[in-house]
Amino acid sequence: MELITKTPMLTVVGAGPGDPDLITLKAIKAIESADVILYDALINEELLKYASPNAETIFVGKRKGCYAFQQEQINELIVNRAKSHGHVVRLKGGDPFIFGRGAEEIDYAQQFDVETYMVPGISSSFAVPAYQGIPLTKRDASESFWVLTGTTQFHELSKDIVLAAQSTATVVILMGMGKLNEIVDIYKSLGKDDTSVAIIQNGTTKNEKVGYGKIKNILKVVEEKQLSSPAIIIIGDVVNKRVALTSMIHDHKIKSIAV
Repeated sequence: MELITKTPMLTVVGAGPGDPDLITLKAIKAIESADVILYDALINEELLKYASPNAETIFVGKRKGCYAFQQEQINELIVNRAKSHGHVVRLKGGDPFIFGRGAEEIDYAQQFDVETYMVPGISSSFAVPAYQGIPLTKRDASESFWVLTGTTQFHELSKDIVLAAQSTATVVILMGMGKLNEIVDIYKSLGKDDTSVAIIQNGTTKNEKVGYGKIKNILKVVEEKQLSSPAIIIIGDVVNKRVALTSMIHDHKIKSIAV
């Protein structure tokens, strides 16, 4: 009998910010066709229901202080499974090309003649604020926005935050809760104590928690609300321009559409 081998393939897929309905049709099709799915800690595991019953699913999530796999091990796993199984889907939270290391994993796989594809995801950087009615840009409030990482690969505060804080733009900081004290100090040093801040933990999910305040009191708000990672920090006048929305997250008034 002739042995049929599959073409080694990697598709890096953005799973969106947390609400399982915020995933694209193209992403679902990729999940359905996967032979192996390597998924992160921040993805909603409900999305795995789209996987074939024959697909192998492997948790490779990374959280602060807790690593199921190191990044080098994930890279090797992608290539090994692509060579042995065929189509590997790398399922990552938000959009994999926004602080998601998706490009690094594609670069690595291409060195080993693995076909590579990318399915963008809805980024938490704008989706999470939107679910709270916060527009990142609004007339008379903000003409632009910065999206920054709070913590660099060397575990330091991004120097770009100093530049962003000097602008009139909305500033969205991912992975910044561990550096919140330093971020507050930067804004205070610029005389921006009264700048509005929103912190949203587990955005777009049933476990969502939110705190609103200003630079001068946001640390107290975080303590009172017991906010922690994973959370997004939004700084700027647009926080005051948020619109009132009828909640669709918890009461499921929007029915899921079968795909």
